[in-house]
Amino acid sequence: VHSSAMANPCRKLIFNIYMGFYCSAIMAKICICSQFSTSSIDPFNKDPGAFPVATNGEPFPWNKLRLPRVVIPLHYDLLVHPNLTSLDFVGSEKIEVSVRDATQFIILHSKDLEIMNVILQSEEDLRYRKPGKRLNVLSYPAHQQIALLVPEALMTDLRYSVAIDFQANLANGFQGFYKSTYRTHGGKTRIIAVTDFEPTEARMAFPCFDEPSFKANFSIKIRRESGHVALSNMPKVKTIELEEGLLEDHFETTVKMSTYLVAYIVCDFNSVSGTTSSGVKVSVYASPEKWSQTHYALEASLKLLDFYENYFDINFPLPKLDLIAIPDFDSGAMENWGLVTYKETSLLFDTSTSASDQLWVTKVIAHELAHQWFGNLVTMEWWNDIWLNEGFATYMELVSVNATYPELQYDDVFSDVCFTVIKKDSLNSSRPISNQAETPMQIAEMFDSVSYNKGACILNMLKDFLNEEKFRKGIIHYLKTFSYGNAKNDDLWNSLSNNCLGDFTSGEFCYSDSKTTSNTLAFREESAELKEMMATWTLQKGIPLVVITRKGRSLRLQQERFLSGVSREDPEWRALQERYLWHIPLTYTTSSSNVIHRHVLKSRTDTLELSEKTSWVKFNVDSNGYYIVHYEGHGWDQLITQLNQNHTLLRPKDRVGLIHDAFQLVSAGRLTLDKALDLTRYLQHEASIPALLKGLEYLELFYRMMERRNVSDVTENLKHYILQYFKPVIDRQSWSDKGSVWDRMLRSTILKLACYLNHAPCIQKATELFSQWMESSGKLNIPSDVLEVVYSVGAHTTIGWNYLLEQYGLSMSGAEKKKILYALSTSQHQEKLKKLIELGMEGEVIKTQELSTLLYVIARNPKGQQLAWSFLRENWTHLLKKFDLGSFAMRMIIIGPTSHFSSKEELQE
Repeated sequence: VHSSAMANPCRKLIFNIYMGFYCSAIMAKICICSQFSTSSIDPFNKDPGAFPVATNGEPFPWNKLRLPRVVIPLHYDLLVHPNLTSLDFVGSEKIEVSVRDATQFIILHSKDLEIMNVILQSEEDLRYRKPGKRLNVLSYPAHQQIALLVPEALMTDLRYSVAIDFQANLANGFQGFYKSTYRTHGGKTRIIAVTDFEPTEARMAFPCFDEPSFKANFSIKIRRESGHVALSNMPKVKTIELEEGLLEDHFETTVKMSTYLVAYIVCDFNSVSGTTSSGVKVSVYASPEKWSQTHYALEASLKLLDFYENYFDINFPLPKLDLIAIPDFDSGAMENWGLVTYKETSLLFDTSTSASDQLWVTKVIAHELAHQWFGNLVTMEWWNDIWLNEGFATYMELVSVNATYPELQYDDVFSDVCFTVIKKDSLNSSRPISNQAETPMQIAEMFDSVSYNKGACILNMLKDFLNEEKFRKGIIHYLKTFSYGNAKNDDLWNSLSNNCLGDFTSGEFCYSDSKTTSNTLAFREESAELKEMMATWTLQKGIPLVVITRKGRSLRLQQERFLSGVSREDPEWRALQERYLWHIPLTYTTSSSNVIHRHVLKSRTDTLELSEKTSWVKFNVDSNGYYIVHYEGHGWDQLITQLNQNHTLLRPKDRVGLIHDAFQLVSAGRLTLDKALDLTRYLQHEASIPALLKGLEYLELFYRMMERRNVSDVTENLKHYILQYFKPVIDRQSWSDKGSVWDRMLRSTILKLACYLNHAPCIQKATELFSQWMESSGKLNIPSDVLEVVYSVGAHTTIGWNYLLEQYGLSMSGAEKKKILYALSTSQHQEKLKKLIELGMEGEVIKTQELSTLLYVIARNPKGQQLAWSFLRENWTHLLKKFDLGSFAMRMIIIGPTSHFSSKEELQE
């Protein structure tokens, strides 16, 4: 799965939302969402020792959330018939099961399904074509389970067939088997039926053993009308004509896989297809009006699939791969094996697509295709290790996009993946990467930036520690060892250790076989070393702060837990530090040499001796490590001096890392704000755009915070400072789509900021382009990189705002609609902002799936923050009916209004 957020140019995380350093400082101590506690509405918070009672009053024979391991599914024969007029579906299935221990009941998952009939047949019944026995069914909705009661005990080591007939309504939300709609150019509404099962929603579509380790084969049949097409995980093998004009499509039997990866869709979409070098047919589907926007996705998919087959040394195991743009979708995408579903803005590409949009589409495709190996071929044993799926897929975005689209320069973006999660991980409310999760709500909560971003960052750190060749060999070993099976944390560490025989405790980090020496650790010892190291990163929450104190050539190293918003003087600081210790693979360079020095810090304190005199030391080379560095004494002053004298002596990524760490240290009270601001003064000479954008990001963050707090003198002074200090950069920008991906991202960002700060030349040019666009009845092609700023300036007039809303309803481009929605949200009139929220709740003009994005962008507007916050509180119960509490959308709805809080009064609210 790939999470998505409108404000993130490149995730989803999963959620690239940047809370202010002041905001963090105030809010770290209390969870702002405490008033939205889930305990009162979570039916799974039951006494684990209590004996359940089924809906009919009879005893339910199983009292655990996890299914018993007594009956194991081998094969599902599944027939589904959705009715797109009555918006319901009927289904039947035959599940072949194997019995491990004698039992008189079978426990399956089922949610919101009406079970009409259940028949059990033994091997003997099947052999002699006997009718089998009808079973009684008990239902226990609190655990989303049904029990099939068997009159005679099922025998150990025998196989049985369970036939179940069921029916249900197509779901209204975004999970299970649900309806999605789109509008044609002519204004007609069309309906499709689509599945989205991860993590625990396959049980909404058919009764099943809905846990990742219950892997089985699936033979799927779908009934449809002639005007529709049916898609599933595997290629269609035949179509049978039935009565009343119905058709029944039969699909090849799947490989062995988990229930959450099953997928089927009934739609009227068109596709474009191609074939990989190994013969896999790849097709991209979209609604007929958007078919022309599918070609980039096809090109990217073919490139990326070829790359992954070569990189993993394992061929894609299915004969085809479909990618489909779904009009209504909660997350960014879902990796169903052979039928990957996407939000339209995560797959489609057109003339309104900016550089950051292109990077987003490319990396989401890369993420989902990586899942075909990490997650689908090898699946985590249980949801507590979902990071093995999501962290790896996020890490592989970096590897694959760098290799297939080097011009997108994703390597320079990846540090933001880590910086984003550091904001969350530095709060006490964070969690370990590998964390206990039992209820569906707890499982849904695992799909966050800790699993995605932190998982990817510690893998990148580990790759840098082991070296790229050893790391790749280790993950190939992992994938081949556990193909079509399940794995857990330790299986990964064993695989990586198996391919890296070097001394972990010295500076000789597993570089090549030729470097191994007589003191090389035995495999078991080394595996234990690696497990011990990685346990400090996966089994405890938080991020370490490495404090460097220099005296002459001697460096004193000290590690502690980095806590945003909790200073060392606070009474709780010491308690929050207890028992936290990491094995940190440190890297550093000095002014005297470009050599990268390495050292593993395993204790709270340590000492290093430099081999020569040096004017400065910089730790965490290229920000490959997941830790923050603070330089005591004159350490920061020495680095600031170097930046002002000749910043190019420090690596570009190191300059980005210094800016990031300095402002994080402000939030923890370890560095003064003026020192962090001093660090940014060199930026007028900065030629590296990522570093320039990072500095601007913090200045804009500070400006917006002061603006919200109505600190007018600081706001005005900072506005003039930014416009004067960065005037040469602003004036250099062309209103075009020319240049490298970073040139284009700088143009989008800095012009948007300049116009927001009412820079007269910017406002004038944007107004001119907007007027020309309106006069052309929306036909003028404004360069995509400046589209959002032009629309935003145009939205400040009533005529412009109304015209944009009209164009929003007419546009067939998801990228353009996203930019229009942002522009509409910048209005200074609250009645207009209220209208947007009303349209989002209605779900016609603005789709319900966009409500979370809408609230987020409205809350960014100082005129809209209180409005969004009031709406959230007043409509909490109603929102829970529209969105699942654990969904991406609901999290964004909460994050939007609250992430800009920066006062104790707001915290109290």
